[in-house]
Amino acid sequence: MLNTIKKHNVPQHVAIIMDGNGRWAKQQGEIRTFGHVSGVESVREALKAATEVGVKYLTLYAFSSENWSRPKEEIDALMNLLVSTIASEKESLHENGVKLKVIGDVENLPEHCQVSLQEAKDFTQNNTAITLVLALSYSSRWEITNAMKHIAQDLEKGKITSSEINQDILSSYMETCGIPDPELLIRTSGESRISNFLLWQLAYTELYFTDVLWPDFKKEDFYNAIIDFQSRERRFGKISEQLTNE
Repeated sequence: MLNTIKKHNVPQHVAIIMDGNGRWAKQQGEIRTFGHVSGVESVREALKAATEVGVKYLTLYAFSSENWSRPKEEIDALMNLLVSTIASEKESLHENGVKLKVIGDVENLPEHCQVSLQEAKDFTQNNTAITLVLALSYSSRWEITNAMKHIAQDLEKGKITSSEINQDILSSYMETCGIPDPELLIRTSGESRISNFLLWQLAYTELYFTDVLWPDFKKEDFYNAIIDFQSRERRFGKISEQLTNE
């Protein structure tokens, strides 16, 4: 299947909404935490597949702002899992040329999570094979609101003028500043929603929904998403004939 992927038409940036851990665990007769733990292997699979096909940025929706409303025991388990996973995977990420980046309201995370993430970011900061972006304590409405606040502050300080504000300026205040917008979004578990994820950045992103629950997501599932992406005609407002003539 990997051989059928056209290397000249691979998306630079793929984003994934990793959904279905809880339902998968329930199917196994286990508690929700078991699904989250099992989902870590799918992260490894997706990262390996992305690296193999030549994707340069892989963004994973790991923990949303809305997830803070979940039961405390599940949140605690997720935070501990995050710390233990980062600690155990840090060396492997570095060896495979993976640079770690985090977007979201990181200051809202427990201190031990912040420390672990910063250590991993520092350790991998010079790697260039692929950038793994973890969206943690993230929501797009939070991101856009936060960007507006900073723009307003810079307007008051005279750093920018209202006439300078355009799409590029707005993008520069987003968490993903310096990262190309995703060309492909994958969502697992059969749900067909964006769920407050990268709303600004997904303006022209191809959406791919699969019924596969996240813990069952393997490299072949990632390849399938890429192959589906390559079968689409991306017009960006133009017509097919214009693309043919370019």
